[in-house]
Amino acid sequence: MTQLKPQLTLKEFLALPSGDITYELVDGEAKAKMAPKRFHSRLTLAISQLLILWAQNRGEIGIEWAVTLKRQGRDWVPVPDLLYISYSRLSNEVIEDEACPIPPDLVIEIISPDQTFGQMSAKATDYLDAGVMRVWVVDARAKTVTIFYPDTRPQTKTSVDSLEDSLFEGLQITPQQIFQQAGIP
Repeated sequence: MTQLKPQLTLKEFLALPSGDITYELVDGEAKAKMAPKRFHSRLTLAISQLLILWAQNRGEIGIEWAVTLKRQGRDWVPVPDLLYISYSRLSNEVIEDEACPIPPDLVIEIISPDQTFGQMSAKATDYLDAGVMRVWVVDARAKTVTIFYPDTRPQTKTSVDSLEDSLFEGLQITPQQIFQQAGIP
């Protein structure tokens, strides 16, 4: 007889003890998130440093901050590599230590060596369907940033292409700046 794994509720998932492994809630299961490697870690740091300067008095930058969302009608708790949420969406006076309770303005996912662009594109679509306003997928091998929008086709930016976006007024960075700051040749 085949045994079915018990499906976790959102409440059960959020009550799991924390440990050395980061988990995401996907289809009722706690799935381990891959441990970042060197380039992934350097990119996370570089992007966060560039965004933190811009985000002062605008919003909050989160590194591996879980977000409670819905995916295909089910509770979903992804842990994006980075996120930005404006103070107009989430007050800077909220001081609870919990998963981000609303969809962020921006989610950034960095492709790990054992992930494909197709997998990350599907995840980007899930984020947009859940109410995230923009998703950046960063590819260290190709040195690109692909921007996913809710209402138009994705755009892949390279080298000195601007990541400028009316949603993030005043943010002026390029993929080249990101990869240089990360020290990725």
